[in-house]
Amino acid sequence: MRLLLVEDDNHVAAALSAVLARHGFEVTHARSGEEALQALVPESDGFGVVLLDLGLPDQDGYEVCGKIRKRTSTPVIMVTARADVRSRIHGLNLGADDYVVKPYDTGELLARIHAVSRRSVPDDAAAPGDTALKLGPVHIELPNRQVTVDGLVVQLTRKEFDLLALLAQRPGVVFRREQIISEVWRTSWEGTGRTLEVHVASLRSKLRMPALIETVRGVGYRLVAPAS
Repeated sequence: MRLLLVEDDNHVAAALSAVLARHGFEVTHARSGEEALQALVPESDGFGVVLLDLGLPDQDGYEVCGKIRKRTSTPVIMVTARADVRSRIHGLNLGADDYVVKPYDTGELLARIHAVSRRSVPDDAAAPGDTALKLGPVHIELPNRQVTVDGLVVQLTRKEFDLLALLAQRPGVVFRREQIISEVWRTSWEGTGRTLEVHVASLRSKLRMPALIETVRGVGYRLVAPAS
């Protein structure tokens, strides 16, 4: 898999590139936001994942993430020292697929890279004839992966859409955390649990319906269908 590493520290980049290469990745190193954007021109062969450090010398990392998302659907993992949930949600709102907080374990990073690079829920996963789900003002178009609330399109990342579509297909049913992680992230790795929490928080924020997804303490989550 080709991986674009956006990191301004050459020593960090060299060490990380060596680790990634040992695990079969072909790494391209970009030292700034501008280099990263140039590497992602439409004519390029394409990358499987972008690993984006937010501390860049020329542009704000969040701004770079937003620009990347406008030109490509390649999964983006943010690398940040900001551990607060609000910062993570901001990154997800801009189109990042996941995040890793410094200092991170190499095993965790590799697991997250593999998780975002897998296909999540295939477009044909829904039952035959199930092309759209309507839950009050929320309308979910499965074939084109589009969500609207009161007719207005809401921009979601791949994982956010997959999570919402999973819960929406069985409103009122409690999905265990392990089940959601298995079906959306295609992994059983327990470290994904925090990522799930952030994605749920991001969905509540983007849809402006905090009560839509209910936390069932100690078990998981369920979607509470709003009144039509």
